[in-house]
Amino acid sequence: MDTRTVTPTLITQLRALEQLTRTEEQVARVRVSQARTAAVQRELEQNAANAARRATRLRRALDDLDAVPDVITPAIGRVLALVKATVEQAQPVDEALLGDLTLEHQLLDRARYVRTLARDAHDTGLERLADDLVEAHTATVDWLTTVLAEHALGGVAALTPTPLQKVAGGVTRVVSLPTRFAVEQFNRAVATVTRTGEKAREGAEEFAGTVTRIGADAAEVAAAGRDAALARAERVARRDGADATAGRVHTARRDLGALSAAELPIPGYEGLTAPEAIAAVRELGSVDDVTAVVAFEEQHKNRSGVVSAAQTHVAALAKDEAGV
Repeated sequence: MDTRTVTPTLITQLRALEQLTRTEEQVARVRVSQARTAAVQRELEQNAANAARRATRLRRALDDLDAVPDVITPAIGRVLALVKATVEQAQPVDEALLGDLTLEHQLLDRARYVRTLARDAHDTGLERLADDLVEAHTATVDWLTTVLAEHALGGVAALTPTPLQKVAGGVTRVVSLPTRFAVEQFNRAVATVTRTGEKAREGAEEFAGTVTRIGADAAEVAAAGRDAALARAERVARRDGADATAGRVHTARRDLGALSAAELPIPGYEGLTAPEAIAAVRELGSVDDVTAVVAFEEQHKNRSGVVSAAQTHVAALAKDEAGV
C-alpha cells in the first residue's frame, strides 16, 4: 500500500485510540472507588496511570506524523467517561463491566489494525507502539473476563457495586420505591450533561449521594430483622421438606453475611488469627464456600488481608472456570 494512503488512515486510527484511551483512563479512576481490596485499588490506580502514559505516547505519535493538533479529543474522552460513569449507575454491575470489556475490545482491535498499517508503512516506531498497546489491552481484557467470571460464579468479586448498581441488580429491594424516584431524578440530571457541563455533573453527584443515604439508612434499620426473618424462613422450609426453597434462602443469607460462625465451612473460624484464616480460606475449593467466609468476615472483623486473600483465591478459581 502507498505510504501516502496509509498516513491519513494511521492518523484517523491514532486519534481514535487516543480518545478511547483517555476514556479508559477516566473509567479506571472511577473504578478505584469500587475496589474491594487495597490490592485491587492499587492495580486500578496503576491501570489509570498506564492509560495516561499510553495517551501521551499516542499524542506524540500524532505529532511525529505532523497531524493537526486535536484539542477536542481530550475533552471528548473526559465527557464520554463522565456519561458512562453516571449512566451505568442505574445498571447492574455486570452490565457496567460488559461496557468496560467492550471498550477494551475496541482498543485492542484498533491497536491490531494500527500495527498492520504501521508494518505496511514500514514505520517501526509505530509498530512498537502498537505492539505495546496490543499487549496492554489483551491483559486488561483477560482481567475483565476474570472479574465477570467471578461475578457469574457468585464469588468475591474484585469490584463491588455502587449503591445504585445494587438497586439495579436487585440487592436492596427494601428501598425500591424511594430509590426509583431518586434514580429517575438522577437520570434526568445525567441527560443534561452535554448541555450544562459542570453544573449537571454536580447535580448528578448530589442525586447519587441522596440515593446512597437512602440505601444506607434503610439497610441499617432493616438488617437485624431481615437476618432473623431469613434464618426462620430457612428453618421452616427445611422442616416442611421444601429443600429447594431452603437452599435459595441459605444462599441469600450467605451472600449477606448473615450465616452464624457454626454454619461456615471452616470450623472454629471466629477464633482464627488473620494468618490462620488466610491459610484456611486458600484451602477451600468452592467459590460458594469462599463467598460465605468473606461475607461473614466483612460483617464482623473485616480484616483486609483475609478479604484480599479470598478475592485472589476466587480470581484463580474464576480463571480456571473461564479458561483465561
